[in-house]
Amino acid sequence: MEYQKQLQRIKNGSGFIAALDQSGGSTPKALENYGVMGDAYDNDEAMFDQVHEMRARIMTCDCFDNERVLGAILFEDTMERAVNGKPTANYLWEDKQIVPFLKVDKGLAERMNGVQVMRPMPNLDLLLDKAKNYPVFGTKMRSVIYEPSVDGIELVVQQQFDVAKQILSKGLMPIVEPEIDINSDKKHDCELILKTSILHNLERLNDEQQVMLKLTLPEEAGFYQELIDHPKVLKVVALSGGYSRTDACAKLKQNPGMIASFSRAFTEGLSKQQSDQEFADTINTSINEIYQASKI
Repeated sequence: MEYQKQLQRIKNGSGFIAALDQSGGSTPKALENYGVMGDAYDNDEAMFDQVHEMRARIMTCDCFDNERVLGAILFEDTMERAVNGKPTANYLWEDKQIVPFLKVDKGLAERMNGVQVMRPMPNLDLLLDKAKNYPVFGTKMRSVIYEPSVDGIELVVQQQFDVAKQILSKGLMPIVEPEIDINSDKKHDCELILKTSILHNLERLNDEQQVMLKLTLPEEAGFYQELIDHPKVLKVVALSGGYSRTDACAKLKQNPGMIASFSRAFTEGLSKQQSDQEFADTINTSINEIYQASKI
């Protein structure tokens, strides 16, 4: 019942998906950007305490509302913590009607064939079962593409779709994220190969199955329209990938039908040192800018 309500929210609602899922490797950088330096914590537990405090501050902000925010992607540690006395996913869905997703990948393997596939996920079933204890709607997993290698990109996409099928079998919605590095000097060549590979792999799904796609903003306006319109794609969301929020939103506006799922660009300008009012004003500006770009 909740899943169907969430499905309709994502399918028909307006807004964007906030990516609040920095994990072990990217957390120190995210905290540094937030004004919390490495000497403020001396172990992983203390580090995750700090980042949870930041995320809870964002989520409990009045301006973090379901009029403009459709969903939020969580890290496993965040899912297992509480916000306002409730498990994070329950708080988001029950109190805010914002759809929770869970990051499930375990990071990237070494670079080969111009790509980084995902590391093995031997405990994925256990993690998915854990997610089902909460009102989690879907998952997210990331690979990275650097070069226009047909074999490498096919490896990335095939792995993503193999894992997506495992996730679908558990009754959750997978977000497939084959990111293209924005600094690739052959970015558009990568996009051409990636789109072909995704279209091919979508055909491997059953007629009643759908996935979501999280893609780097393309060089050519409207380039992913065929994927946006595809019956086996629930939604195409865009990652900011290192673009500033201004640049990411400008590019997003050139791609009607795509909505944002920004991480760094979303939290840009936030600082632990800000007063609650300054913090709220900063996050409201960010939410509004990203929402307006996602509405087009």
